[in-house]
Amino acid sequence: MTEHSFAPFVRTLGRGKRARRSLTREEAAEAMGMILRGEASPAQTGAFLMLLRVKEETPEELAGFLDACRPLCAEHLAELPAVDVDWPSYAGKKKHHPWYLAAARLLAGHGLRILMHGGPAHTPQRRYSDDMLAELGVALPGSVNEAGDQLRDDGFTFLDLKHFCAPLGPLLMMRFELGLRSPINTLARSLNPAGAPLSMQSVFHPAYLRLHLGASQLCGDRDLLLFKGEGGEPEIRPDARTALTGLRHGEPAEAVLDAALPRQAPPGEVSPAHVRAVWRGEAGDEYGVAAIRGTVATVLWGLEKVETLEQGLKAAEALWEARDRQAL
Repeated sequence: MTEHSFAPFVRTLGRGKRARRSLTREEAAEAMGMILRGEASPAQTGAFLMLLRVKEETPEELAGFLDACRPLCAEHLAELPAVDVDWPSYAGKKKHHPWYLAAARLLAGHGLRILMHGGPAHTPQRRYSDDMLAELGVALPGSVNEAGDQLRDDGFTFLDLKHFCAPLGPLLMMRFELGLRSPINTLARSLNPAGAPLSMQSVFHPAYLRLHLGASQLCGDRDLLLFKGEGGEPEIRPDARTALTGLRHGEPAEAVLDAALPRQAPPGEVSPAHVRAVWRGEAGDEYGVAAIRGTVATVLWGLEKVETLEQGLKAAEALWEARDRQAL
């Protein structure tokens, strides 16, 4: 029997502590290309992803995966209008309300085009952006054309992976079979499928910052904003010091956003309805408004709309006060 063409990739990652090695960028691109085309069996794909998970992927491997995925994304989103901010949303919410949705809405209401994207609900007991946006009355586009219309008319849209890199959705759902998150979560966050000038990415753990940054540098990305967001979503925690890192014009850039509030106990629930009530002025929430303000300030700084984060906070406060209270 002839060896399967995908087998060498599994063997390279798993043939023992002394003999195994990481994949080169070119090997990673070839392996991911085979997975995207369905040329690797489910067993091979699962083994490959879990070996990477245990070993921990390298920037070169993530860059190779992006080399395989980004042309597919570009092909499917070729007719999408220009986007200002790439906003990956793959973590879901568990303990805090989704203030990042209000931050994105606020920015979109003042002239920016924001593409938020996510995948299927792959982790139990978390609520995901598509579900929460639907609860807020935001229509989810059924096609890329509909998403383009939303961007032109409203400055904001949410696209599911199925519209631009469909094979990654089932790979995310393998968590239920494998029992662990796989490198696909990291890959999806890094896609920037529409090639936005600024990609804003959040991580669960600071250790992933080096991975995201390294892969983006290898891929020639220009502007990237990375931080540890609340629950893994791109949302500033106003009761914690947030270290911002990334790229500006292709060069490493760093800043720090100090805590605006003392440490707060999370509400332990996820309520888009509460976010809407605060937006409309029907309820108060000091933490929530500070989270929105901090997230908006961070994006404005990443886009170089302001020179400092302090200026960004002042600008965010002005945008919040001038918001259309019926827009959410």
